Amino acid sequence: MQKGLEVADRDFFKETFSESEIRELGAVVGTENMFARRSPSLKKLGLADKELSDDEMVNLMLQEPKLIRRPLIKVGDKLMVGAGNAAVEAAIAEAG
Repeated sequence: MQKGLEVADRDFFKETFSESEIRELGAVVGTENMFARRSPSLKKLGLADKELSDDEMVNLMLQEPKLIRRPLIKVGDKLMVGAGNAAVEAAIAEAG
């Protein structure tokens, strides 16, 4: 617990997201915003320059968790993707 907030940590490489979880998160922040477009994994698949639909991005994130931008941090009802320490600390301060 920090500042009275409950903290839950999830290693989504070990405990992978379900399709419904990815779609729910994507509905909050936009699927494109949580998709790791600059990931070397996307380049290895030969898809770095390809326009992808939401469904294609969801399927790719299900197959390869490295394609989910990190960190994914939920503070209260706010979801931050790829946020730095300052943004996370500010969100915790607001929620606390």
